[in-house]
Amino acid sequence: MATRTPETPDATGTLPGAPDAGREVVFRARGLRKIYRMGEVEVAALREVDLDIGRGEFIVLLGPSGSGKSTLLNILGGLDTPTAGEVAYCDHRLDGAGEAELTRFRREHVGFVFQFYNLIPSLTVRENVQLVADIAEAPMAVDEALALVDLTARRDHFPAQLSGGEQQRVAIARAIVKRPAVLLCDEPTGALDYDTGKRVLETIERINRELGTTAVVITHNAAIAGMADRVIRLGDGRIQRIDANAHKLRPSQLSW
Repeated sequence: MATRTPETPDATGTLPGAPDAGREVVFRARGLRKIYRMGEVEVAALREVDLDIGRGEFIVLLGPSGSGKSTLLNILGGLDTPTAGEVAYCDHRLDGAGEAELTRFRREHVGFVFQFYNLIPSLTVRENVQLVADIAEAPMAVDEALALVDLTARRDHFPAQLSGGEQQRVAIARAIVKRPAVLLCDEPTGALDYDTGKRVLETIERINRELGTTAVVITHNAAIAGMADRVIRLGDGRIQRIDANAHKLRPSQLSW
């Protein structure tokens, strides 16, 4: 694993620890800051973050609670906006964008997976996924999305009839049915046991590998870093270092 410490971009704008030269940069952040104000108290969630993410990369964000991981993910996904700095998806500037523009960005380009599944209990697996397909411009077939997460046989079951891992895989199918270019995952295995968590990671890895979807995964579990193209370690709102894996592990090879 090669380690690089973040520095100022060179004259060409390239960052140390940047994605491989052959990858198109899809996310570009420069001087990213996020300040939360609670009364008279200011809390800096992000401090001068510079980052490039390449198309089709599998990125793991590591760091303790309060390090800025979720804030960074939310800004990349258009769920939040920075206090200062620039962030763009391809040629679309996200900093300063209005809510309507960010909503369109999320709808057209981003799939989200969170620690808690947020499925509608009164709808079947297929119906939960169909909800997103109905508002997408060019969705894949719902049954195709379910096949990608190995849930074809459970398509007519309700969430209460599924295990936690199965529910999380429904959430992944719901996220990918609109064919997003980017899959953003916030602690997707946090509520799951060891074996179930690995199954969910296998699903995310498959989406990244077979569809070329850029995947960014937040985790507290350092073992998951082995399956990433690059591991971005945050602390105190800053990128502390970036590690590049010369040889990625499959989820079945991980242990913790």
